[in-house]
Amino acid sequence: MKPNILFICSDQQRRDCLGFARDYPVKTPNIDALYEDGVEFSQSYTPNPICVPARRSMVCGRRPEHVGTLWNYDQGIPSVPFSKDNYSWSRDLKDAGYKCGYIGAWHVSELPATEFGYDDFIPASELREPDKTKYENGWFGDKCDLPLELSETHRAAYEAIELIKKYGGSPFQIRVNFSAPHLPCRPSEPFASMYKDVPLWRSFYDDLSTKPFMQRQMVLNWNNGETDVEKYLHNIRMYYGYVSQTDDAIGVMINYLKESGLYDDTVIIYTADHGDMCGDRRMLDKHYIMYDSVVRVPLVIKYPGASHKTVSDLTVNALDLVPTLLDICGLPRPDGLEGVSLYPYLTGGEPERKRKYALVTYNGQQFGLYTQRMITDGHIKYVWNCSDSDELYFTDEDPDELINRANEDGQAELLLKLRRDMAKELKEADDYTMRSPWLYDTLYNGRKAK
Repeated sequence: MKPNILFICSDQQRRDCLGFARDYPVKTPNIDALYEDGVEFSQSYTPNPICVPARRSMVCGRRPEHVGTLWNYDQGIPSVPFSKDNYSWSRDLKDAGYKCGYIGAWHVSELPATEFGYDDFIPASELREPDKTKYENGWFGDKCDLPLELSETHRAAYEAIELIKKYGGSPFQIRVNFSAPHLPCRPSEPFASMYKDVPLWRSFYDDLSTKPFMQRQMVLNWNNGETDVEKYLHNIRMYYGYVSQTDDAIGVMINYLKESGLYDDTVIIYTADHGDMCGDRRMLDKHYIMYDSVVRVPLVIKYPGASHKTVSDLTVNALDLVPTLLDICGLPRPDGLEGVSLYPYLTGGEPERKRKYALVTYNGQQFGLYTQRMITDGHIKYVWNCSDSDELYFTDEDPDELINRANEDGQAELLLKLRRDMAKELKEADDYTMRSPWLYDTLYNGRKAK
């Protein structure tokens, strides 16, 4: 019997802002319950911390640069269109007899999701009720006056339930992509006022003096040089509230699956495209940085019959979701996929291979082009900023990435090894940076000014 699939993806969800992470005081009881029923991959990273590149990778299972995707296509910078000729795992499921529905934020192509193997597509724009709320805090977020049942998060959940009913006895694959908690965060009550006393991010007061110039510039790009601390605390309250509201909507869907007897036969995936600074280090959004706040994402898979466990010794990438989903459904994998199937970790089988590093790429966006590459094994992180100073963090002892050790004399040997490891990773990934002998030489031989 083919399992049903509910694929849930949040937009800009930090892993450390979920209850089960026990890091910040955010309440997510429904995601926590899913975590208790599922397998969590604690070292999961986005392939690229920008919406369109990350989302395209989730559709086709290839690195974003390999399908011509360097940045978001709707920011005024020319971008290669994502045509229906690109591979889509949902199309394979549809051909195998699945009824497939997509609800919420698409942001993959200017073509609709129905061109990529979905029978039904309900875009985010159709989930938004007329809203007369007077918003005053811009990107820092505000309370939304719409009642919870009319909010975009909960309307997405209700639409998912209607599709499940519509698909009847057919195996279904429903993907729910929440626009939340993407800034500006605008939760409804009771979540808008749920959080009163919240802590600042532990790295909030990082003065960035040992970090690349671009990071200090990002504070200014968002006009946050003189922003009052209270405004950041307000931002955190709204972010927490929006996360908890999204969690509540997830609970609506899970409760329906349980009440209808479908829960035990449904694979549920919860993840995010990338994270969000949310005022951390006085920055907003996610650009020009490779901190875990934006590159490390939640990944929980509830698989029928699998016991709860946390896989912490494996670096995982969103590219891995496509071969995993195909294996779950018993479908062949096409040539060209670039991920590693996580299916053995769900079934107790033998892993096909473990990658040494998670590789994350970034190419710039609205504040200009900026070539940046990152590798991490979950313990050490190296960031190569092609036109700026590099970064080296020991994340076990410095989880908030406060101390950039790239220019310490005692790290020269390790840094050279990491640079050569990165060159190897980039070569194997056919990254465009390694097609330039100049850039390859700069990275491989560590030709960087201090």
